[in-house]
Amino acid sequence: MSARRALALAVLAALPLAACGKKASPVAPELRLPAPVADLAAVVRESAIELAWTNPARRVDLTRLRDLTLARVYRVEDDGGGEPKSALLSDGRIAGWSEVATIRLAAPEPAVLQGDRLVFADRLGLVLGRRYTYVVVAADSLGRVGPPSRRVSVAYLAAPEAPVTVAGRPGEREARLTWQPPARLSDGGAVPGPLTYEVLRAPAPDAPLAVVARTAEDELALTDRDLENDRSYYYAVRAVRTEAGTTVYGTPSPRVAVTPRKVTPPTPPADLAAVVSGRTVRLSWKPSPERDVSGYVVYRARAGGPFVRVGSTQAPGITFTDGGVPAGTWRYAVTAQDSAAIRNESTRSNEATVAVP
Repeated sequence: MSARRALALAVLAALPLAACGKKASPVAPELRLPAPVADLAAVVRESAIELAWTNPARRVDLTRLRDLTLARVYRVEDDGGGEPKSALLSDGRIAGWSEVATIRLAAPEPAVLQGDRLVFADRLGLVLGRRYTYVVVAADSLGRVGPPSRRVSVAYLAAPEAPVTVAGRPGEREARLTWQPPARLSDGGAVPGPLTYEVLRAPAPDAPLAVVARTAEDELALTDRDLENDRSYYYAVRAVRTEAGTTVYGTPSPRVAVTPRKVTPPTPPADLAAVVSGRTVRLSWKPSPERDVSGYVVYRARAGGPFVRVGSTQAPGITFTDGGVPAGTWRYAVTAQDSAAIRNESTRSNEATVAVP
């Protein structure tokens, strides 16, 4: 063998070894799949079963998933006995389950995006009393379908009707709400057990409602606090039925408006003094200490008679001149008023009595 031929053979033999040294370890195909949805949840809302979940942001191998394109929703139904049917992925589908929605993330209708969660309402052929079990799978731009989410089951039960006689009363930085329970369910049946209630609030008559709080069982009142005075809030109440591990939300009631307002009056003025000069009486007093005092109201009364308003002055003024006072003995008192939309008036100050010649 010539020296040139031996060298060529040695180079060829070394090439695979050099190439192998430069390549990364191959990744198993199943590790490149989108990770499963981890937080699928389901509740019954009026005439639908509402599903909500967060789409995966990682693949099974924990690398970033940047090209998620769609999610598929699968459903199986039964009479509620025993374990629901297993969810087995075969050729990108869940064998033996019905696909009820394909949601393309670029245009997610019929689902809606709420924050980072997708919400989908299933209304397809639901039958009261049946159990419905769901899973969701996610797929990337190459059509790789990740493992199914955990199964979530709900019994499709009739929702409560809306609460009745919903009323709201304003307080200082609060709204006090009361209502009466619904008489029946949406299918006309009697309410089978205790209900809880969700109070919802919106900042305008046509703005979306958001949940403020949920009551304990059969509680028919709630006070919403830490509000702004002199601003209107719009409330609705819905009944919530929980049975057989399923939560069923009823229809919200019509909205009621509540405008919290300041109801605490200011501290009354103090040390009222009066000086007579002919038919004129000059009054002075120490101011009310509250910062929202807008003015003072002056009252006058004959000895033994009722007080009658004779004038007012704006804060920070703390004097008043009452001219043309008829002869006789007169009593004076002053109150403070705040700047609320519906003004609160303090009790009267000490009385000052004068004799006008």
